[in-house]
Amino acid sequence: MGLMSPLAAPDVDIELGTGTEDAPARPWQTIVWDDPVNLMSYVAHVFREYFGLPRPDAERLMLAVHNEGHAVVAEGAREQMELHARAMHDYGLWATVRQAPA
Repeated sequence: MGLMSPLAAPDVDIELGTGTEDAPARPWQTIVWDDPVNLMSYVAHVFREYFGLPRPDAERLMLAVHNEGHAVVAEGAREQMELHARAMHDYGLWATVRQAPA
């Protein structure tokens, strides 16, 4: 067997799509929930400090938490969302992780 150049593509049999392929994995989300303890200004402060959000974005998410009961504050790989939820807990906020709706 000969050596391949690192840029050479190996011979691969490719099947045409049959519609049975797995759909791309859905991302995960970190959700922050409204609570009766934390001030709205503190929640916005946490979003600015931890996520590095500009004030308008942090306040928009804080208002969603307050008015709608929760807000999606991050989306991505499950492990990263779990880290974000843990960080929100460390700040005293209520947070959970879920897979994004299809």
